[in-house]
Amino acid sequence: MHKADFDPKILEKIHQLEEKFKASGQDMLSYLEGLLYADYLTYWEYINLDVLLSLQQPKTSFKDEKIFIIYHQITELYFKLIISEMEQIAEKEPISNDFFVKRLERILMYFDHLISSFAMMWKGMEREQFLKFRMSLLPSSGFQSAQFREIELMATDAYNLVTMEKRGEFGAHSPANSLFEHLYWQQGAIELATGQKTLTLRSFEEKYGKFLTELIDSYRDKNIWQRYLELKEKSPELVELMRQFDLKANVFWPLAHYKSAVRYLQRDPVDIAATGGTNWQKYLPPRFQKVIFFPELWTQEEMEEWGKGWVVKEIFGKED
Repeated sequence: MHKADFDPKILEKIHQLEEKFKASGQDMLSYLEGLLYADYLTYWEYINLDVLLSLQQPKTSFKDEKIFIIYHQITELYFKLIISEMEQIAEKEPISNDFFVKRLERILMYFDHLISSFAMMWKGMEREQFLKFRMSLLPSSGFQSAQFREIELMATDAYNLVTMEKRGEFGAHSPANSLFEHLYWQQGAIELATGQKTLTLRSFEEKYGKFLTELIDSYRDKNIWQRYLELKEKSPELVELMRQFDLKANVFWPLAHYKSAVRYLQRDPVDIAATGGTNWQKYLPPRFQKVIFFPELWTQEEMEEWGKGWVVKEIFGKED
């Protein structure tokens, strides 16, 4: 076969490959020979399907525990997608309004799926099974999701995440160690009787404390809010997307979790403690923590009423 018999498109691709390998000091012919002997890629190999489906390992014989495991694994994968979009915003140079808008739209899409999917938790499991198998999970807790902590620290200046009682004592230049020690969610894993850190919190800090503290420093100048401030022109669409991100992450998502906790853990007049000893009654409702990524985008009245309308409607079945 002569060179003239080859499809010009194939020849062009070969030329491009040759230039690519030459630039990196590699021998293209060796790679082509490897391609000749390589097997075709299959769907199940590409997504590691067998490994993925083997990752559900219940600790009890209750069938609904598998739902619990799979749902939390799905949640962590969505968190990973959100973090990927936030990393792109953090690293993009120069950042533009249009790029920001497109990435925030993706983030909100993922959060919409997360929020709506929580029905799997409060509709998809028998309460009697859950209340039994949950006791085998101690002291683990969804509180220990480090990826959601990453999302928070990548979204806003860390002092906005400090517990309300001490928020006014911190600012943009506060040391990362001090900020980490007073982040709002630390208060959600304090033993009510002793005021000491639960095993849930201590094991979480042992595994992720150093990483998250370093994240505070590394994202001081490139979190979502700081990148937003860099923009010379901010479209009304972008402002609204920022507000929606704030609401979905700090109102709708925790309250979807709260709705599930109320269904499974609330008893009248005694509340059942959450796994890991976390104080979910004070930790999950936004009106108690008032975690707001972008307070500058909200009025004082809106911040004072943070999350109240959703609770009244969804939890108590009333209109605000």
